Amino acid sequence: MPARLAIHHPSGRMGVRNNPFGMDVANFELFRALAHHGGYEALHVLSHVEVGAGEIDVLREGAAQPPRLTIGSVLDQGAAQAAGVVLRGRPDLYDLAWLRRRSLGDRAFSLVGLIHTLAPPATRQTIGMAAVGPTQPWDALICTSPAVQAQTTQMFDAWGDYLAERFAGKPGPRPMLPLVPLGVDLPRLSAAADRRDARAALRARLGLGADDVLAIWVGRLSYFEKAFPQPMFRALEEAAQATGVRVHFAMAGWFPEPEHRAMYEATARAYAPSVPLHLLDGNDRALLGEVWAGADIFLSLVDNIQETFGITPLEAMASGLPVVVSDWDGYRYTVRDGRDGFLIPTLGGPSPALGRALSGRHVMGLDSYQTYVGSVAQYTAVNVPAAAAALAELIRSPELRRRMGASGRQRVREAFDWPVVIGQLNALFDELTQIRAAAPDVESRHRDNPLKGEPFADFAGFATWVLHLDMRLIARPQAGPADLTRAASLELDQVAAIWRATPAECGQALAAVVDGAGTVRAVLERFPVQRRRAVELGLIWMMKLGMLDWVGG
Repeated sequence: MPARLAIHHPSGRMGVRNNPFGMDVANFELFRALAHHGGYEALHVLSHVEVGAGEIDVLREGAAQPPRLTIGSVLDQGAAQAAGVVLRGRPDLYDLAWLRRRSLGDRAFSLVGLIHTLAPPATRQTIGMAAVGPTQPWDALICTSPAVQAQTTQMFDAWGDYLAERFAGKPGPRPMLPLVPLGVDLPRLSAAADRRDARAALRARLGLGADDVLAIWVGRLSYFEKAFPQPMFRALEEAAQATGVRVHFAMAGWFPEPEHRAMYEATARAYAPSVPLHLLDGNDRALLGEVWAGADIFLSLVDNIQETFGITPLEAMASGLPVVVSDWDGYRYTVRDGRDGFLIPTLGGPSPALGRALSGRHVMGLDSYQTYVGSVAQYTAVNVPAAAAALAELIRSPELRRRMGASGRQRVREAFDWPVVIGQLNALFDELTQIRAAAPDVESRHRDNPLKGEPFADFAGFATWVLHLDMRLIARPQAGPADLTRAASLELDQVAAIWRATPAECGQALAAVVDGAGTVRAVLERFPVQRRRAVELGLIWMMKLGMLDWVGG
């Protein structure tokens, strides 16, 4: 088990805000679980912005033995090296791999990304760039389900074959593609769901009778990125008619497009006229806790390629609910058909003509991503008769609901509770560390990314001359401290000041030239080695503002 871990989190701010996307919730819960169950001495957050340590304190709240938490710039590669592993909640390793190579070398530490979705073509390209950048076998892209692992492997195989064909070579190294699921907080969810008072309060609020059955959906209310609701409405209506039981359907979430609420309500009236629909605010944490407690069945017939894992079925299972879900990617992995609930068969559209047309319109900018995946989902079927039959079986039998709910909770306890998942992650980190330690140094002529290189070198040909150590410097007439005082008062003169020497250092450099230090080298020798790069920029800045002149060549 590693003693330290670094987390690449660009915003630096931890937590979940209103209208969250599943990826954001999953990442926060993962990072929090690492702080609670990872057993690390220290967690270091690598950020893109300067934020206070208080922004990450939420990770340690409630932890029995929290690690020491620190935060700093992603450019501080020394912290990454000390940790040995850098984890990010996205699958983009390309630029991080180049930064690692330029700063410390490929073997300095391991990079681990997380694949949340494979649907967006832009995301697939981002993932594929790992085969082009300097990623190595001691790096990894975590796949959260067997379906994601298989599809990502297929994608890398085809992409590598194309690159070999294109450049008459062979595919280079690529990251490991391990299978590690997401997890849930079983104790918290089960405790919330087992509250009898919360169950009674929710059912009273929704007007349920003692024998009524409540089915729930939890998640974003998006037909174009989650699920078209028609199969769920129709299956519930058919199950209610078949059993003669009063069935309610509560959908707890939020609408990315508020006007879509009316669309859902109209569709529910058309397909499930006898099933009351309750649209609840999924941003209300207290209400959501009551929803888990008050429900009898969890229903999620997703049909969208955007979905790759699905955390809500696990939350439902942790809450002791039987689940009726699509036989679809990650759902197929987490839910055992006939034991924890029912997997409902799905049917994909014909290939390849339709898919090429849909993808082509999006890739060329004619359609949005939402239009693209929504169109694919409209032509992906979920078997309504099978869903209705499964729902009817659960509606008829409280005992079956109890038995499947208990089985699902045990399934989560054994495979998806956070301590179990974090144990798998630590094992992965250890494996990557061993691979890295045994590997030889990577030799390359290219320390910088040729496409995103060092601007003063890349564009040296744009300028008449380039600053060099033997360039002669000349102090302009009357150049002195007053020039620096004036510059300090002008906002435009202070742009990008962080990169150059301090005002005091610039004053010392200017005085050195006035005193006869005739070359750049002679000026720099008056400063400590670690400050000379900043002083060089300070010299150019003073030349820019007319305090110094230079003799070219």
